[in-house]
Amino acid sequence: MSDRTMTAADTTVAGPPATGTPHVDAGDAGYRKDLKSRHINMIAIGGAIGTGLFLGAGGRMANAGPSLFIAYAVCGVFAFFVVRALGELVLYRPSSGAFVSYAREFMGEKGAYTAGWLYFLNWSTTAIADITAAATYAHFWAMFSDVPQWILALIALAVVLAANLISVKYFGEMEFWFAIIKVGALVAFMLVGIFLVVTQHEVGGHTPGLSTITDNGGIFPLGVMPMMLLIQGVVFAYASVELCGVAAGETENPQKIMPKAINSIMWRVGLFYVGSVVLLALLLPYTAYSADQSPFVTLFDKLGIPGAAGVMNLVVLTAALSSLNSGLYSTGRILRSMSVSGSAPKFTGVMNKGGVPYGGILLTAGFGVVGVFLNYVMPGDAFELVLNFASIGIIGTWGMIMVCSLLFWHRSKDGRVTRPGYRLPWAPYTQIVTLVFLASVLVLMWMDGGIGRTTVNCLPLIALALVGGWYVVRKRVGSIAARHKGADVA
Repeated sequence: MSDRTMTAADTTVAGPPATGTPHVDAGDAGYRKDLKSRHINMIAIGGAIGTGLFLGAGGRMANAGPSLFIAYAVCGVFAFFVVRALGELVLYRPSSGAFVSYAREFMGEKGAYTAGWLYFLNWSTTAIADITAAATYAHFWAMFSDVPQWILALIALAVVLAANLISVKYFGEMEFWFAIIKVGALVAFMLVGIFLVVTQHEVGGHTPGLSTITDNGGIFPLGVMPMMLLIQGVVFAYASVELCGVAAGETENPQKIMPKAINSIMWRVGLFYVGSVVLLALLLPYTAYSADQSPFVTLFDKLGIPGAAGVMNLVVLTAALSSLNSGLYSTGRILRSMSVSGSAPKFTGVMNKGGVPYGGILLTAGFGVVGVFLNYVMPGDAFELVLNFASIGIIGTWGMIMVCSLLFWHRSKDGRVTRPGYRLPWAPYTQIVTLVFLASVLVLMWMDGGIGRTTVNCLPLIALALVGGWYVVRKRVGSIAARHKGADVA
């Protein structure tokens, strides 16, 4: 083995843990503990604030009206349950393989294989959504208005890919500053918005306040059902909250850092998501927003402040690039964990001397190229199309996290594992209710018709692909497990 690379085949595979000893995942070997408290705290913030709010909220507001804040609040509660469950598992055993590693421990290799590839489905399609969003934002400026959307998408992918391949420390620094920019912009927006509402300052010919809602159909101007149907898209807005669990494997002192970062997600959701949507509804009629432009850009455009809309557009462009950066980071780690056990291609287990699993990162970026093609053939529908498939991936990932949490709880009752002091409250009912909620999201996607129904109808094909893929890799998985068992006997 050279000093520059390390492949999955070069690493000993961990088998079932001995009674009374913690599970060890070979996929955690080779990483550097370079992420510090400030990185994790801002990664947690950045994971909860992304493209789903900055771009997606505009179209959703137009389709459901002010009731959108209810959808964000409900999904936010379940997102918190998911990340709290993952946090308990992280405190039990930090791992860069995150929920894939926990699925391996509690559900076996089939569970790890399913969890990993569902997560890859999420982020490979999210990468397409992110570069589409970045290209859409860039068109705001006149200098880019004549540049084809697919070219801008390709540039965004190339820039973020290059940055992600350097080192985890560089990734942490990028996410730290990306999050600072996003939070700073939202705080500025909220301060401006509150000022406009309090002073009744006219915005685009409208006087802000409750009358903006009551005079335009109330909280449910189009009925309750449109808000319900939007929940499947709102779930996508929270799709990065589990990122801090993946980053825990490269964090110094995760037992101290993770609880604080995870607990803060709940109030951030309430403040930034729900608070922002309520302010948007108070400032302009819901009909003023559209899917073609960030609602924050729409607002500052209406205010007529020179340069304000351009600055906010730069911020939301940063959010899209941040999400793409996070997706490449997390899938690289997840695919390496899978590669070590044989359920992902060997090249995804390769690491460089900086401890970056670049094989998996390049695979995800390769699917981003598919997004470039989609932006070429259907620039108007690319975002919504991949958004639905990303939702399927995140629903599956969150479901696997809650199943792992439920199995962990059962093992703790048998005395086979010990739960940490930091726990998911109200277990096992929390896990069960969350799983029911995730199943109901699929039903809502089907009821929505159009692309949503087509996506749900593709579930049998996704299942078939997973089953077929398992039959392709199972011999390799079995061979690695047999070699490890022989080493244990020896």
